[in-house]
Amino acid sequence: MANGAGHYFDGATSARHAVAVEAASDGLRIIGADGAEIARWPYADLRAQPAPDHVMRLRQAGGLELARLEIHDAVLIAEIDHRADSLDRTGTVERRLRKRVIGWTVAATVSLVLVAIFGVPVLSDRIAPLTPLSVEHRLGQSIDAQVRAMLDTKSSGKPFECGTGDAEQAGRAARDALIKRLETAAGLPIALKTAVVRRSETNAVALPGGHIYVFEGLIARSRSVDEVAGVIAHEIGHVAHRDGTRSLLEAAGLSFLFGMLLGDFTGGGLVVIAARTVVQSAYSRDVEANADLYGVNLMAKAGGDPRALGTILDRIAGAIEPGSKILADHPETKDRIAAINAAAHQLPVAPGPLLSPAEWTALKGICG
Repeated sequence: MANGAGHYFDGATSARHAVAVEAASDGLRIIGADGAEIARWPYADLRAQPAPDHVMRLRQAGGLELARLEIHDAVLIAEIDHRADSLDRTGTVERRLRKRVIGWTVAATVSLVLVAIFGVPVLSDRIAPLTPLSVEHRLGQSIDAQVRAMLDTKSSGKPFECGTGDAEQAGRAARDALIKRLETAAGLPIALKTAVVRRSETNAVALPGGHIYVFEGLIARSRSVDEVAGVIAHEIGHVAHRDGTRSLLEAAGLSFLFGMLLGDFTGGGLVVIAARTVVQSAYSRDVEANADLYGVNLMAKAGGDPRALGTILDRIAGAIEPGSKILADHPETKDRIAAINAAAHQLPVAPGPLLSPAEWTALKGICG
């Protein structure tokens, strides 16, 4: 316990009182010249006032506004600094608090990253099958406009969707006939909404809620209607397995997590993030393999060639994998083709194509 001299101003008068100051265990004792205790200020109530470097000037929080205590004794000043965290004239408490905040921030960030890597995908897998079809339909509608804006480059000067002009009516009818045949064989609980769009890539994309975009480049590079149908059947597999919904839920979960981290809860960019996720992200091996197997079986049910998916994938590898460009000799592509051919080998091959020669010709010309 340190003791020293000081000067006390009671706040009621301008008188300056010479006092003894005692740094007790529970606070400062201010003792008058007659030995009587004038005041006792708990350390938690001490507040520093501006003063020269060699002087400690204090007031009591909640006490008289003008009451203050001045101390010149260096030993006593050091003892008070040590006991009174509320003063923190040396910055020790602030540094300790800063380290604590940084530590908790790092821990929270690591926790969010771990949840993003491991927790969100697992939750998405669990939630996607339980999502009502009406909700999935609304999800698909909410991102459909954004997907169209992403895919439509407006460089051709023609409508983005093929089959809308008078000269393209036969092509649209052929497309509708092909989709109806596949849709009937699939027996999905949700209606398909399929459009052929002016994109040069050999690709097709499935969105939540049964939206499927078939690119003009796929039809142009296909050598038979069964090759086009095989790719569409693969995308129907993604619809049936609700892979787009799973990706959408995962994107929403990640957006929410990092919104927590960055303090942004507006969600204004969620639709854009979700659209990019569904269109550009490559599915995992297992997801693609399941869609391949579904497509092979669907082709057999519809009366088409179940080997056609492997045929076009072998010729134009990577075309049906969203957002990826896999070379023809890539081992994953070879594995996929081998699995497709093995599954197709067990299924009957229909004697004829899914469309007549005239319908196939019309479908090839659907974009004019």
